[in-house]
Amino acid sequence: MRVSVIVTTYNRPLALDRVLESLADQEAMPHEVIVADDGSGSQTFAVVAGWQARFPVPLRHVWHPDLGFRAAEARNMAVASSGADYLIFLDGDCLVFGDFVARHLALAEPGRMVVGNRMLLSETLTQTTLVGEARPLAWSWPQWRAAQTRGEVNRLLPLLRLPGQAWRRLRPRRWRGVHTCNLGLWRTDFAVANGFDEHYQGWGHEDADLAIRLMRYGVLRKDGQFAVPVLHLWHRENDRGSETENRARLEGVLRGDRPIRAEIGLDRHAGENPSPPGANGQMP
Repeated sequence: MRVSVIVTTYNRPLALDRVLESLADQEAMPHEVIVADDGSGSQTFAVVAGWQARFPVPLRHVWHPDLGFRAAEARNMAVASSGADYLIFLDGDCLVFGDFVARHLALAEPGRMVVGNRMLLSETLTQTTLVGEARPLAWSWPQWRAAQTRGEVNRLLPLLRLPGQAWRRLRPRRWRGVHTCNLGLWRTDFAVANGFDEHYQGWGHEDADLAIRLMRYGVLRKDGQFAVPVLHLWHRENDRGSETENRARLEGVLRGDRPIRAEIGLDRHAGENPSPPGANGQMP
């Protein structure tokens, strides 16, 4: 099974550098890693280019111009450029443990999407992690307990690894909490839904929209809690000026007013070969 990890990013090169560092150290490497770039500048290009020379699997950079928050389109472009059978979506500010890909694959099964969870790092811990003074991916349990006592992490339960599969299927139609900062699903299922709905521009709800449409098709949730946590680096809250409009669109899919296939989605990128920043010697 060919696996692609798709990392969404926008103008946060140091965070992306740490994420790629964690992906380069996986017990089970994916077939490829694709950076889905929502219009970053030359610093991000330099980070990706630096890793491409030494990354253990093909690392590609898919980019479009910065015309506002268009993460849905960036992710669709990345999937369209991939030949993988299985997709793992990850945000460019989420660090992964060494067993991240292996555990996603252990949970993968037909007709299911694997919904992972996250731990939120404080601003202070994020900054020390970004500059390499803290290495939380390598911490022992006592170190994590001490970090929680200092208020540097919101919770520790996601660090636990629990066995079993059946209990992970107990919330098959719960769409809340499905986020593409940590989500695994089959490319064929993603294609049936025509990927993300690119009507969603600006922050909010494109992940939930995809989850609901997939569930209407018959792709059900499988919980990845206590198996595939990620460490979410702190950042300021995104501009939510489009949240009301996006929420209204989500309500439409909840009512069943819209089809399972996104009206503007994955299929519009078939055959594209999007140029990353730096192509032809030009920098954004």
